[in-house]
Amino acid sequence: MIKSKYNVIGVMSGTSLDGIDLAHITFEFHQYWTFKIHKAETIPYSEKWLIRLKNLVNEPRNVIDHINISYTEYLGDVIQKFIKDHKIEDLDAVCSHGHTALHQPDNGYTYQIGNHPILAEFIQQTLICDFRVQDVELGGQGAPLVPIGDRLLFSDYDYCINLGGFANISSEIDNQRIAYDICPVNIVMNRYANALGFDYDKGGTIAKSGGIDHDILNALNALDYYKETSPKSLGLEWVEDQIVPILDTSRGSEADILRTFVEHIAIQIAASVRSNSEVLFTGGGTYNNYLLDRIQNQKAFKLIVPSKDLIEFKEALIFGLLGVLKLRGDINCLSSVTGASKDHSSGYVYYP
Repeated sequence: MIKSKYNVIGVMSGTSLDGIDLAHITFEFHQYWTFKIHKAETIPYSEKWLIRLKNLVNEPRNVIDHINISYTEYLGDVIQKFIKDHKIEDLDAVCSHGHTALHQPDNGYTYQIGNHPILAEFIQQTLICDFRVQDVELGGQGAPLVPIGDRLLFSDYDYCINLGGFANISSEIDNQRIAYDICPVNIVMNRYANALGFDYDKGGTIAKSGGIDHDILNALNALDYYKETSPKSLGLEWVEDQIVPILDTSRGSEADILRTFVEHIAIQIAASVRSNSEVLFTGGGTYNNYLLDRIQNQKAFKLIVPSKDLIEFKEALIFGLLGVLKLRGDINCLSSVTGASKDHSSGYVYYP
Protein backbone atom coordinates (compact mmCIF):
# COMPACT_ATOMS: atom_id res chain seq x y z
CA MET A 1 0.00 0.00 0.00
CA ILE A 2 1.68 3.22 -1.19
CA LYS A 3 0.94 6.34 0.82
CA SER A 4 2.93 9.04 2.58
CA LYS A 5 2.04 8.30 6.23
CA TYR A 6 1.99 5.04 8.17
CA ASN A 7 0.88 4.22 11.70
CA VAL A 8 2.57 1.05 12.98
CA ILE A 9 3.89 -0.82 15.99
CA GLY A 10 7.42 -2.22 15.86
CA VAL A 11 8.17 -5.26 18.05
CA MET A 12 11.62 -6.64 18.86
CA SER A 13 13.10 -9.27 21.16
CA GLY A 14 16.89 -9.48 21.18
CA THR A 15 19.41 -12.09 22.22
CA SER A 16 20.26 -10.22 25.42
CA LEU A 17 16.77 -11.22 26.70
CA ASP A 18 16.03 -7.80 28.24
CA GLY A 19 12.40 -8.31 27.24
CA ILE A 20 10.00 -7.48 24.42
CA ASP A 21 10.43 -3.95 23.02
CA LEU A 22 7.32 -2.30 21.58
CA ALA A 23 7.17 1.10 19.89
CA HIS A 24 4.18 2.93 18.43
CA ILE A 25 5.53 4.99 15.54
CA THR A 26 4.36 7.24 12.75
CA PHE A 27 6.49 7.24 9.61
CA GLU A 28 6.13 9.89 6.91
CA PHE A 29 7.73 10.05 3.48
CA HIS A 30 8.21 13.37 1.68
CA GLN A 31 11.41 13.04 -0.38
CA TYR A 32 12.94 11.34 2.66
CA TRP A 33 11.70 9.38 5.68
CA THR A 34 10.91 10.95 9.07
CA PHE A 35 9.50 9.30 12.17
CA LYS A 36 7.92 10.00 15.53
CA ILE A 37 7.90 7.55 18.44
CA HIS A 38 4.64 8.10 20.32
CA LYS A 39 4.87 5.42 23.01
CA ALA A 40 7.47 2.78 23.72
CA GLU A 41 8.07 0.26 26.47
CA THR A 42 9.93 -2.93 27.28
CA ILE A 43 8.02 -5.83 28.81
CA PRO A 44 10.51 -7.90 30.86
CA TYR A 45 10.42 -11.68 30.52
CA SER A 46 9.16 -13.81 33.39
CA GLU A 47 11.62 -16.25 34.93
CA LYS A 48 9.83 -19.08 33.11
CA TRP A 49 10.29 -17.45 29.70
CA LEU A 50 13.88 -16.47 30.44
CA ILE A 51 14.77 -20.10 31.12
CA ARG A 52 12.93 -21.35 28.02
CA LEU A 53 14.50 -18.77 25.70
CA LYS A 54 18.02 -19.25 27.07
CA ASN A 55 17.78 -22.98 26.36
CA LEU A 56 16.25 -22.74 22.87
CA VAL A 57 19.50 -23.51 21.07
CA ASN A 58 19.76 -26.86 22.88
CA GLU A 59 16.20 -28.00 22.13
CA PRO A 60 15.20 -30.38 19.31
CA ARG A 61 13.15 -28.93 16.46
CA ASN A 62 9.84 -30.47 17.58
CA VAL A 63 10.19 -28.84 21.02
CA ILE A 64 11.03 -25.46 19.44
CA ASP A 65 7.95 -25.79 17.23
CA HIS A 66 5.82 -26.29 20.34
CA ILE A 67 7.47 -23.33 22.08
CA ASN A 68 6.83 -21.26 18.95
CA ILE A 69 3.06 -21.63 19.39
CA SER A 70 3.22 -20.75 23.10
CA TYR A 71 5.51 -17.79 22.45
CA THR A 72 3.28 -16.51 19.65
CA GLU A 73 0.28 -16.57 22.00
CA TYR A 74 2.32 -14.84 24.69
CA LEU A 75 3.50 -12.21 22.20
CA GLY A 76 -0.11 -11.67 21.15
CA ASP A 77 -1.11 -10.95 24.75
CA VAL A 78 1.76 -8.45 25.11
CA ILE A 79 0.88 -6.65 21.88
CA GLN A 80 -2.84 -6.52 22.65
CA LYS A 81 -2.16 -5.04 26.09
CA PHE A 82 0.18 -2.42 24.59
CA ILE A 83 -2.51 -1.39 22.09
CA LYS A 84 -5.20 -1.24 24.79
CA ASP A 85 -3.09 0.54 27.43
CA HIS A 86 -2.08 3.29 24.99
CA LYS A 87 -5.45 3.48 23.21
CA ILE A 88 -3.80 2.96 19.82
CA GLU A 89 -6.14 3.03 16.84
CA ASP A 90 -6.09 2.82 13.03
CA LEU A 91 -2.89 0.81 12.74
CA ASP A 92 -1.53 -0.01 9.29
CA ALA A 93 0.42 -2.95 10.67
CA VAL A 94 2.23 -4.60 13.55
CA CYS A 95 5.81 -5.30 12.41
CA SER A 96 7.44 -7.99 14.53
CA HIS A 97 10.90 -9.54 14.50
CA GLY A 98 10.02 -12.43 16.81
CA HIS A 99 12.79 -14.04 18.85
CA THR A 100 15.69 -15.89 17.27
CA ALA A 101 15.72 -19.57 18.21
CA LEU A 102 18.29 -20.80 15.68
CA HIS A 103 20.50 -18.86 13.31
CA GLN A 104 22.71 -20.93 11.00
CA PRO A 105 22.79 -19.00 7.72
CA ASP A 106 25.83 -20.90 6.44
CA ASN A 107 23.64 -24.00 6.59
CA GLY A 108 20.79 -22.12 4.90
CA TYR A 109 18.72 -21.93 8.05
CA THR A 110 17.26 -19.35 10.44
CA TYR A 111 14.26 -19.67 12.76
CA GLN A 112 12.53 -16.91 14.72
CA ILE A 113 9.74 -17.96 17.07
CA GLY A 114 6.67 -15.76 17.53
CA ASN A 115 6.09 -15.36 13.78
CA HIS A 116 3.28 -17.86 13.42
CA PRO A 117 0.40 -16.61 11.20
CA ILE A 118 -2.07 -17.10 14.06
CA LEU A 119 -0.62 -13.94 15.63
CA ALA A 120 -2.46 -11.79 13.04
CA GLU A 121 -5.79 -13.35 14.01
CA PHE A 122 -5.01 -13.09 17.69
CA ILE A 123 -4.23 -9.36 17.63
CA GLN A 124 -6.70 -8.58 14.82
CA GLN A 125 -4.12 -6.52 12.97
CA THR A 126 -2.16 -6.80 9.74
CA LEU A 127 1.07 -8.56 10.72
CA ILE A 128 4.44 -8.30 8.98
CA CYS A 129 7.08 -10.68 10.32
CA ASP A 130 9.76 -13.28 9.55
CA PHE A 131 12.09 -10.75 7.97
CA ARG A 132 15.18 -13.02 7.95
CA VAL A 133 13.99 -16.16 6.17
CA GLN A 134 13.86 -14.91 2.58
CA ASP A 135 17.33 -13.40 2.82
CA VAL A 136 18.83 -16.72 3.92
CA GLU A 137 16.98 -18.44 1.06
CA LEU A 138 18.70 -15.95 -1.28
CA GLY A 139 22.11 -16.98 0.09
CA GLY A 140 22.40 -14.15 2.63
CA GLN A 141 23.21 -14.09 6.32
CA GLY A 142 19.68 -12.97 7.22
CA ALA A 143 21.38 -10.34 9.37
CA PRO A 144 21.88 -7.61 10.18
CA LEU A 145 18.58 -6.11 8.99
CA VAL A 146 18.74 -2.76 10.76
CA PRO A 147 21.20 -1.08 8.30
CA ILE A 148 18.47 -0.14 5.80
CA GLY A 149 16.98 1.93 8.63
CA ASP A 150 20.38 3.44 9.39
CA ARG A 151 20.63 4.52 5.75
CA LEU A 152 17.12 5.97 5.56
CA LEU A 153 16.82 7.50 9.06
CA PHE A 154 20.34 8.12 10.43
CA SER A 155 22.53 8.94 7.43
CA ASP A 156 24.05 11.97 9.21
CA TYR A 157 26.39 9.66 11.15
CA ASP A 158 29.52 7.95 9.81
CA TYR A 159 28.65 4.78 11.70
CA CYS A 160 25.72 3.39 13.66
CA ILE A 161 26.64 0.85 16.35
CA ASN A 162 24.13 -1.07 18.42
CA LEU A 163 25.29 -2.56 21.72
CA GLY A 164 22.79 -5.34 22.38
CA GLY A 165 23.31 -9.06 22.71
CA PHE A 166 25.89 -8.47 20.00
CA ALA A 167 27.56 -5.29 18.80
CA ASN A 168 26.69 -4.61 15.19
CA ILE A 169 27.85 -1.80 12.94
CA SER A 170 26.51 -0.08 9.85
CA SER A 171 28.13 2.50 7.55
CA GLU A 172 28.07 3.81 3.99
CA ILE A 173 31.18 2.91 1.98
CA ASP A 174 31.46 3.76 -1.74
CA ASN A 175 27.68 4.27 -1.96
CA GLN A 176 27.02 0.85 -0.49
CA ARG A 177 25.67 0.11 2.97
CA ILE A 178 28.10 -2.22 4.74
CA ALA A 179 27.18 -3.83 8.04
CA TYR A 180 28.05 -6.81 10.17
CA ASP A 181 28.14 -8.15 13.72
CA ILE A 182 31.34 -7.02 15.44
CA CYS A 183 31.39 -9.19 18.56
CA PRO A 184 29.22 -10.43 21.43
CA VAL A 185 28.32 -7.92 24.15
CA ASN A 186 25.43 -8.41 26.59
CA ILE A 187 24.86 -12.05 25.65
CA VAL A 188 28.21 -12.75 27.36
CA MET A 189 28.34 -9.94 29.92
CA ASN A 190 24.94 -10.78 31.41
CA ARG A 191 25.96 -14.42 31.83
CA TYR A 192 28.67 -13.49 34.33
CA ALA A 193 26.65 -10.76 36.02
CA ASN A 194 23.90 -13.37 36.51
CA ALA A 195 26.42 -15.68 38.22
CA LEU A 196 26.89 -12.92 40.83
CA GLY A 197 23.13 -12.53 41.31
CA PHE A 198 22.64 -9.47 39.09
CA ASP A 199 20.54 -9.11 35.95
CA TYR A 200 23.38 -7.15 34.34
CA ASP A 201 26.50 -5.19 35.26
CA LYS A 202 24.95 -1.78 35.92
CA GLY A 203 27.21 0.94 34.57
CA GLY A 204 30.04 -1.59 34.28
CA THR A 205 30.89 -1.29 37.99
CA ILE A 206 31.64 -5.01 38.39
CA ALA A 207 33.90 -5.08 35.33
CA LYS A 208 35.68 -1.95 36.53
CA SER A 209 36.60 -3.72 39.78
CA GLY A 210 38.23 -6.66 38.00
CA GLY A 211 41.58 -7.20 36.31
CA ILE A 212 42.48 -8.16 32.74
CA ASP A 213 43.55 -11.73 32.02
CA HIS A 214 45.82 -11.10 29.03
CA ASP A 215 45.99 -14.75 27.98
CA ILE A 216 42.20 -14.88 27.77
CA LEU A 217 42.09 -11.50 26.02
CA ASN A 218 44.64 -12.61 23.42
CA ALA A 219 42.75 -15.85 22.79
CA LEU A 220 39.49 -13.95 22.27
CA ASN A 221 41.05 -11.45 19.88
CA ALA A 222 42.65 -14.29 17.90
CA LEU A 223 39.31 -15.93 16.98
CA ASP A 224 38.98 -16.52 13.23
CA TYR A 225 35.70 -14.59 13.00
CA TYR A 226 37.52 -11.30 13.55
CA LYS A 227 39.72 -11.93 10.52
CA GLU A 228 36.75 -12.55 8.22
CA THR A 229 35.40 -9.82 5.97
CA SER A 230 31.74 -8.84 5.82
CA PRO A 231 29.07 -9.96 5.26
CA LYS A 232 29.18 -11.94 8.46
CA SER A 233 26.93 -12.42 11.48
CA LEU A 234 26.94 -14.07 14.88
CA GLY A 235 24.52 -16.20 16.86
CA LEU A 236 24.20 -17.84 20.26
CA GLU A 237 25.58 -21.08 18.81
CA TRP A 238 28.87 -19.35 17.94
CA VAL A 239 29.15 -17.88 21.45
CA GLU A 240 28.64 -21.29 23.03
CA ASP A 241 31.10 -22.92 20.65
CA GLN A 242 33.86 -20.29 20.48
CA ILE A 243 33.64 -17.77 23.35
CA VAL A 244 32.46 -19.78 26.35
CA PRO A 245 35.21 -22.45 26.14
CA ILE A 246 37.87 -19.72 26.26
CA LEU A 247 36.26 -17.97 29.22
CA ASP A 248 35.82 -21.29 31.02
CA THR A 249 39.62 -21.65 31.16
CA SER A 250 39.88 -18.51 33.28
CA ARG A 251 41.02 -18.92 36.86
CA GLY A 252 39.90 -15.39 37.69
CA SER A 253 36.74 -14.12 39.29
CA GLU A 254 33.55 -13.14 37.44
CA ALA A 255 34.73 -9.53 37.81
CA ASP A 256 38.02 -10.42 36.08
CA ILE A 257 36.16 -12.15 33.25
CA LEU A 258 33.87 -9.14 32.83
CA ARG A 259 36.82 -6.75 32.84
CA THR A 260 38.64 -8.86 30.27
CA PHE A 261 35.59 -9.13 28.07
CA VAL A 262 34.93 -5.38 28.23
CA GLU A 263 38.45 -4.84 26.93
CA HIS A 264 37.84 -7.37 24.17
CA ILE A 265 34.66 -5.54 23.10
CA ALA A 266 36.43 -2.17 23.20
CA ILE A 267 39.30 -3.42 21.03
CA GLN A 268 37.00 -4.97 18.44
CA ILE A 269 34.70 -1.94 18.22
CA ALA A 270 37.57 0.54 17.98
CA ALA A 271 39.10 -1.52 15.18
CA SER A 272 35.83 -1.18 13.24
CA VAL A 273 35.66 2.65 13.07
CA ARG A 274 37.87 5.41 11.66
CA SER A 275 39.54 8.01 13.84
CA ASN A 276 37.72 11.35 14.03
CA SER A 277 34.44 9.84 12.78
CA GLU A 278 30.97 10.43 14.27
CA VAL A 279 29.44 7.26 15.70
CA LEU A 280 25.86 6.87 16.94
CA PHE A 281 25.61 4.32 19.78
CA THR A 282 22.33 2.69 20.78
CA GLY A 283 21.19 -0.44 22.62
CA GLY A 284 21.24 -1.46 26.27
CA GLY A 285 25.03 -1.63 26.36
CA THR A 286 25.09 2.14 25.89
CA TYR A 287 24.22 2.44 29.58
CA ASN A 288 27.47 0.67 30.47
CA ASN A 289 29.54 3.80 31.11
CA TYR A 290 32.70 1.84 31.77
CA LEU A 291 32.41 0.04 28.42
CA LEU A 292 31.98 3.37 26.61
CA ASP A 293 35.03 4.75 28.43
CA ARG A 294 37.15 1.78 27.36
CA ILE A 295 35.97 2.11 23.74
CA GLN A 296 36.90 5.80 23.75
CA ASN A 297 40.26 4.95 25.27
CA GLN A 298 41.10 2.79 22.24
CA LYS A 299 40.60 5.42 19.53
CA ALA A 300 39.76 9.12 19.10
CA PHE A 301 36.32 9.58 17.57
CA LYS A 302 33.06 11.35 18.46
CA LEU A 303 30.86 8.97 20.42
CA ILE A 304 27.22 10.11 20.27
CA VAL A 305 24.58 8.84 22.70
CA PRO A 306 21.03 9.86 21.65
CA SER A 307 17.73 10.13 23.55
CA LYS A 308 16.51 7.32 25.81
CA ASP A 309 13.84 6.29 23.29
CA LEU A 310 16.43 5.81 20.56
CA ILE A 311 18.91 4.04 22.86
CA GLU A 312 16.32 1.50 23.92
CA PHE A 313 13.94 1.25 20.97
CA LYS A 314 15.94 1.89 17.80
CA GLU A 315 15.62 -1.73 16.69
CA ALA A 316 11.86 -1.79 17.33
CA LEU A 317 11.67 1.50 15.41
CA ILE A 318 13.53 0.07 12.44
CA PHE A 319 11.56 -3.17 12.35
CA GLY A 320 8.53 -0.90 12.13
CA LEU A 321 10.16 0.73 9.10
CA LEU A 322 11.02 -2.66 7.57
CA GLY A 323 7.32 -3.53 7.76
CA VAL A 324 6.32 -0.24 6.13
CA LEU A 325 8.81 -0.81 3.31
CA LYS A 326 7.40 -4.32 2.83
CA LEU A 327 3.86 -2.92 2.61
CA ARG A 328 5.06 -0.55 -0.11
CA GLY A 329 6.98 -3.26 -1.97
CA ASP A 330 10.18 -1.27 -1.40
CA ILE A 331 13.60 -2.80 -0.77
CA ASN A 332 14.13 -3.43 2.94
CA CYS A 333 17.06 -5.85 2.83
CA LEU A 334 20.40 -4.98 1.28
CA SER A 335 22.58 -7.59 -0.43
CA SER A 336 25.67 -5.47 0.32
CA VAL A 337 24.94 -6.06 4.01
CA THR A 338 23.79 -9.67 4.10
CA GLY A 339 25.51 -11.20 1.08
CA ALA A 340 22.22 -12.26 -0.53
CA SER A 341 22.08 -12.63 -4.30
CA LYS A 342 20.06 -9.41 -4.65
CA ASP A 343 18.41 -6.55 -2.77
CA HIS A 344 14.86 -7.52 -1.89
CA SER A 345 11.68 -6.76 0.03
CA SER A 346 11.69 -9.26 2.87
CA GLY A 347 9.08 -10.45 5.33
CA TYR A 348 5.68 -12.13 5.24
CA VAL A 349 2.36 -10.28 5.48
CA TYR A 350 -0.55 -11.93 7.28
CA TYR A 351 -4.06 -10.56 7.63
CA PRO A 352 -6.55 -11.25 10.45
